[in-house]
Amino acid sequence: MTTVPALDGGRECAVAFTGHAVVATALSAAQVAAEKPDGFGRSMSPDFLRFLAGPAGDVGDLDVTVVARGRGGAAALPKLTDADDHPRVAFARERRSNVRVYGDERGLVTLAEGIAGRLEMSIELHHQTARGRGNGRSLIREALSLVPRDEAVFAGVSPGNARSLRSFLAVGFVPVGSEVLIRPARFSR
Repeated sequence: MTTVPALDGGRECAVAFTGHAVVATALSAAQVAAEKPDGFGRSMSPDFLRFLAGPAGDVGDLDVTVVARGRGGAAALPKLTDADDHPRVAFARERRSNVRVYGDERGLVTLAEGIAGRLEMSIELHHQTARGRGNGRSLIREALSLVPRDEAVFAGVSPGNARSLRSFLAVGFVPVGSEVLIRPARFSR
């Protein structure tokens, strides 16, 4: 288990890999170690996450962390400048920095700096009818062309969103761990 300083903006997180966990927090390493988090599930347990957040803090959603390499090339997706009111964009802007938005009639993609400055991607299809037709996969594939060749890009996918997880895996993303973002009560909002 490794403890590192809290993230910018008063956020903290727990990240689990096979056999290892990383916790970004303002708490001391000794305080964290006393709770016995590990990379075999304890760092993602509700009790440990509530410990990090404190009684009045916010514990975010558990996500499977997946990663792929950018493909570079000609960017087929146009940049969107009128999507700031979209819930997916607002969600990205609240949690990440330097958010860029792309999309077309299928849906939209955000690319932004997330945990530890890593490049993170999220997608959302526009219409329920667009689901189940390969639109998610094709949108992710095209978004990978926006990322320079071989640059790592991460995505957090809810384990319960099986359709989305299958889409990311089908285009070459591989699971590397899990993560939860936290807004501790000790930080003012």
